[in-house]
Amino acid sequence: QVQLVESGGGLVQAGGSLRLSCAASGRTFMNYAMGWFRQAPGKEREFVAAISRSGGSTIYADSVKGRFTISRDNAKNTMYLEMNSLKPEDTAVYYCAAHRGPSASRYSYQYDYWGQGTEVTVSS
Repeated sequence: QVQLVESGGGLVQAGGSLRLSCAASGRTFMNYAMGWFRQAPGKEREFVAAISRSGGSTIYADSVKGRFTISRDNAKNTMYLEMNSLKPEDTAVYYCAAHRGPSASRYSYQYDYWGQGTEVTVSS
């Protein structure tokens, strides 16, 4: 089993940057592909980015491509989301998630474990 804890959210002005972290418990972090999802007020949860077990493969939602970068450090049991050029529409609660498959996935139903979320607010 994996427990996930997000951190790094906060309030930032449009055009600014934030770095989210997702710390995983246990010694099997490298057995899980990981992903970031977000949910804005009044909207459904949506895919943001995902990374394979090894970190060698990543995928992004079109809305964040070129602005966000997902990465992981298997030695530290931690995944990151570097967010640059933030826009007000990036405001949401950001969740990290883990699934047992090897590949990066954009489908939330494939994820087995979820964190509690960290809030990101981008002011205009």
